[in-house]
Amino acid sequence: MRIIFSCLFLLTFFNSFAQETVKPEVKPVIKIDSLYREDQFYFSVTYNMFTDIPIDFKQNKFSLGLSGGFLRDMPINKSRTVAIAAGLGLSYQNYYQNLTISQDGSGAIIYGVNDYGEFVSNRYRQYSVDLPIEFRWRNSTYESTKFWRIYGGVKLSYIFSNSSILDDGEKTYRIKNNAAINKFQYGPYIAAGYNTWNVYLYYGLSPLFNSATTLSGEKINMKTLNAGLIFYIL
Repeated sequence: MRIIFSCLFLLTFFNSFAQETVKPEVKPVIKIDSLYREDQFYFSVTYNMFTDIPIDFKQNKFSLGLSGGFLRDMPINKSRTVAIAAGLGLSYQNYYQNLTISQDGSGAIIYGVNDYGEFVSNRYRQYSVDLPIEFRWRNSTYESTKFWRIYGGVKLSYIFSNSSILDDGEKTYRIKNNAAINKFQYGPYIAAGYNTWNVYLYYGLSPLFNSATTLSGEKINMKTLNAGLIFYIL
């Protein structure tokens, strides 16, 4: 009996000792950043058009625009649902249309609006550095990165490279960095949507060509209009 009681005592002792040495599970502390910013990379895909076009001007095919960059978010209210942002980006714009740019025998540039049957292909493209400045509203919280947004602002652009290519069936005219192109462009834009997907619209206020550029004696006042989608990535 003594042996049995001794065994029971030892089992009870070791069981109590084991229970006392078990350490509680330590869960990691998740810090919530209540001072969050919506610093974001952006990427847009647009269909490119023109406004204030000459008579008989037309576009064909899909004129593609691509842009991307980074925006620095600066909240201006306590709940951080209102902010201003500024950033830097790059853009590529491509246009298929019937405003032709060619050269005469002396090398002078000639502008015309031709029917599509009068040439094989014609396009204009440009590359620019962009400076977007925008006012932001969103219903975001520090607990969620999915929210509704309306962002509107002004984009300033510097065209550092441009080219036009015209194939009239007999000769191909390649004109690079046309001096008649206004290198500085600007205009308002708006982006609105939910989470990553947002619609985007930009309207250029500055003419594509400088004031000295004419077509049949009339000034060319064409301005750019881009519509498509913009994606924001944290």
